[in-house]
Amino acid sequence: MKKKFSKNWIGSKLPRKQRKYRANAPLHIRRKMLSSMLDEKLKKEFNKNSVPIRKGDEVVIMRGEFKGKTGNVLRIDTKNLKVYIDGIKRKKTSGQEIEVPIDPSNLKITKLTMEDRMRRKFIDRKKPKIETKK
Repeated sequence: MKKKFSKNWIGSKLPRKQRKYRANAPLHIRRKMLSSMLDEKLKKEFNKNSVPIRKGDEVVIMRGEFKGKTGNVLRIDTKNLKVYIDGIKRKKTSGQEIEVPIDPSNLKITKLTMEDRMRRKFIDRKKPKIETKK
């Protein structure tokens, strides 16, 4: 494994190669790594299982300490591949409250933000095309 990053990498059983792939991935691929599964209604509507998460999406935490809690996505950390959610905080020993980073694989998107034109284009592109009979 001499190269820093390769788009042609298929996969490996070795965890060190998997970590290297994720650590050295460029931003346009990291964005896809920040995908979460969709709610049942959204799956049927968009005919898609998962979508890259965005600021403003409403999510439910499926695993971990905060399981079952809902909130809006405040920010996304593409460097560390983590998501920060509104209202999910932890107290430090000093008494200061900090936001808890959560892995996007532990989230389920319940409501998508459609404010951005690019998000609409992405969703429309992924929708199945309905053919009309002539």
